[in-house]
Amino acid sequence: MTPTDYTPTTARNAFDATTSALGRAGREAVVTMLAMLATLGCAMAIDAEPGPAVLAVVLCLSFARSHLDRDLRGRLEAAVALPIVGLLATAVGMLLLHAPWLGALVFVAGMFVSIWLRRFGPMTRRAGSLIALPFVVILTTPHVPSQRLGPLMAALVPIVVALLALVWVAAFHALARRLRVLPPAQAATTTGIAVAPAHESSLRPIASTRMAIQMAVALALSFVVGYTFFAQRWAWIVLTAFIVNSGNRGRLDVAYKSVLRVLGAAFGTMLALGFSVHLGSHDGATVALILAAVFFGIWLRPLGYAWWALFVTLALALLQGFEGRSASHDLGLRLQEIVIGALIGVAAAWLVYPVRSRNVLRRRIADALAMLGDAFDPATPARTRGDVLAAWTQVAQIAPAFRASRWAMRRGEAAKPADWIDALHACIDPAIALLEQGAAPPVEVRRSIGAARKALREPDQLLPALRQLRDCLDQAARSRPEHADTA
Repeated sequence: MTPTDYTPTTARNAFDATTSALGRAGREAVVTMLAMLATLGCAMAIDAEPGPAVLAVVLCLSFARSHLDRDLRGRLEAAVALPIVGLLATAVGMLLLHAPWLGALVFVAGMFVSIWLRRFGPMTRRAGSLIALPFVVILTTPHVPSQRLGPLMAALVPIVVALLALVWVAAFHALARRLRVLPPAQAATTTGIAVAPAHESSLRPIASTRMAIQMAVALALSFVVGYTFFAQRWAWIVLTAFIVNSGNRGRLDVAYKSVLRVLGAAFGTMLALGFSVHLGSHDGATVALILAAVFFGIWLRPLGYAWWALFVTLALALLQGFEGRSASHDLGLRLQEIVIGALIGVAAAWLVYPVRSRNVLRRRIADALAMLGDAFDPATPARTRGDVLAAWTQVAQIAPAFRASRWAMRRGEAAKPADWIDALHACIDPAIALLEQGAAPPVEVRRSIGAARKALREPDQLLPALRQLRDCLDQAARSRPEHADTA
């Protein structure tokens, strides 16, 4: 069996996977939009001014993406914590407005804690998500002071809108799962949880602490640059530095994300300029465009991060219109600030306790092979495809950066990390086919898995070992039905 035998199947499977992902993302986008419209209606009933409406859109998108509503416990935790965290975030927002440097210090400290807490397990990870959410909202929601509400109500309205957003997102997602429009909560969560490493990380400090330090440095530097050189427009620099460092999977991942962020933001900003010139101050049309941009951002994200960056930047740029600023006047400055923020984020990831993306990839390949080994162990009572797919998902998350790197650097070493990813990907379909047959796996398959795991210690041997595993899995998957027919 030669590698070329896999090309049509691999291409067909990639097309099917992309189509399936777009279908799931489209359904998710529709459900999220319904929750947004419901929350938007409630927010407009409370206060007809733009501030609560903008907050409703941003929070619904954040809740839908963070999956804080996946179970009853998560909803209760969010409902209890949101008022407390919301009040704190309101206080930080006021500090950023009236005492900028003190507000920046508190902001950086809050984001550092939200990431650092990940080291202590799932409970604190959820707490970190709740802590980080309002701080992100501060950056993405323009300050639109209310002309109708008093100081007390103005402070309470964001909390009420946040709780309404949580309720509507949870209700629509629960209904969609009951109607099987979206996958069950357990299945949806499985693919979002990182596979636990087989051993404690050897990094000192550990990865979560490094990420927290990198984020703190990037945000601190962004505030300094923003306040010093862009006193009225610092938020775009801070927001971009935050985005490119979020979900940091190594320095290559941050660099790749920053390039896509800049390209997507450039196109998104130009689109926003065109819409602003033609629409003027029509708030209704602007809101419709914001909702449409959010929908397409959610739907097309599986095609690449650049699509998400494009439409989110378009939405954020249109949001700034509610502050009364001219998009045409701000175009050049905004692009400049986005580039500066991306450079700051990349510098922090590469120079402050850097994490090599190749080491992250090898760790995730090791976890995927360990999962395959467990799945094909005769002592394993139940072998399911879900665990194997979840392990592969962790590898697939960092695949685009390595594939882009392989395309950009065609010369050099013969076997690149992207080749490891492609070889492992080719193992998944025949592995699942074997698992679904339910029979005891051949000894050769288990030996090949063990050989691939050992080859992780010698990167030069990893690609041949993964290709050997692929050949062995494919041969076993093809021959098993023939044995069944003969019997």
